[in-house]
Amino acid sequence: MKNSEKISGSRLKSIIGGSIGNLVEWYDWYAYSAFSLYFSGAFFPEANPTAQLLNTAGIFAVGFLMRPIGGWMFGGIADRIGRKQAMTLSVLLMSFGSLVIALTPSYSTIGVLAPILLLLARLLQGLSVGGEYGVSATYLSEMATENRRGFYSSFQYVTLVGGQLIALGIQILLQKLLLTEEQLLDWGWRIPFVIGAVLAVIALYLRRNLHETEAFESLKEKKKSKGTIRELLKHPKAVLTVVGLTLGGTLAFYTYTTYMQKFLVNTVELDKEVSTLISFMSLLIFVILQPFFGALSDRIGRKPLLIGFGILGTIFTVPLLTALSGNHSNLTYFFLLMAGLIIVSGYTSINAIVKAELFPAEVRALGVGLPYALTVAIFGGTAEYVALWFKEVGHESYFYWYVTGCIFISLLIYVFMKDTKISSKIDEDLKSKEGNSH
Repeated sequence: MKNSEKISGSRLKSIIGGSIGNLVEWYDWYAYSAFSLYFSGAFFPEANPTAQLLNTAGIFAVGFLMRPIGGWMFGGIADRIGRKQAMTLSVLLMSFGSLVIALTPSYSTIGVLAPILLLLARLLQGLSVGGEYGVSATYLSEMATENRRGFYSSFQYVTLVGGQLIALGIQILLQKLLLTEEQLLDWGWRIPFVIGAVLAVIALYLRRNLHETEAFESLKEKKKSKGTIRELLKHPKAVLTVVGLTLGGTLAFYTYTTYMQKFLVNTVELDKEVSTLISFMSLLIFVILQPFFGALSDRIGRKPLLIGFGILGTIFTVPLLTALSGNHSNLTYFFLLMAGLIIVSGYTSINAIVKAELFPAEVRALGVGLPYALTVAIFGGTAEYVALWFKEVGHESYFYWYVTGCIFISLLIYVFMKDTKISSKIDEDLKSKEGNSH
């Protein structure tokens, strides 16, 4: 009994440790998006606010282009050397990227070198976060017990969105209590990046003390090739499934989260403070919902939740975004945004565990991370840029249909794929280990 409690306590400690590290990584990543409304003028001195946002959104998108490289590099490290080592290295890179952004002088001081340094910092952060997703998804999935994998793995998006919440919370604090608009535009936007660098050091300490997963430990005894592209290509159906199920989900997620704050300011013409508060409150409820959806998937399966997201997203994306662009009360904006986030929860709460359950242990981190990162780079990372471009050319509503079309493509994948709760490769690994021990 005591041994069982010890194992259970160790598992919980590892899940909490992995989740907190994930939280810090994603805070650093989202601080860029949250504060770009304030620092875009410091790096890109143009008169047109939409043009400035296009430039910062462009660098946001370029950061995403590094994510497939990060998914490949850190996925390979996690499958060959260990999940723990890969997560420790990724948080180091993120910390350095935040520090560079915090310390880079403005365009008026060092000229074109300012946006170049911003770009380099964002590339490092893209590399880090590209590896983070696949490795942390694998770690949380392997650490969880069989009947609660959906619940525990949902904490990846709890911490992912939690990072965004902390960024927005710090923004609200600075806006309302500590700094004036002029101070935020002048130097106050640097504060969250300093905080991010400090938090990353704390996360580094936590990750160095994590336990390695049993799934990886059992891999050490096998002679199989681990964490290579050649090994990954032996699972083409799983790779394509990751791409297809991610496509609509990631685009919808980034539309209702990172882009929404700019949408409320730039299209709806709300004050920056009001848009930040609406985004914060809606995301807070969204975070709370994730474990409930994850636990539901442990009871009814992963597939019903994905199909629910696909159907509702296909039907309601255009009406919701059209309504959001209209003239309403702040409370109405909140409820419309909340409706979109509830729909997206059918994807966000379980997508990590679904992907982890598609691959065997020897390529799990790479299989989850690389195809996901490629898809997010192409569709999630460019969501802001595409939306702002459609607005710039006078056809903003085209973006709503673009999101709808991508969700519908994912819906087709959800309908025809197997429910991974029933056909889990994690379960197959465990059974194989038990068989070998006998």
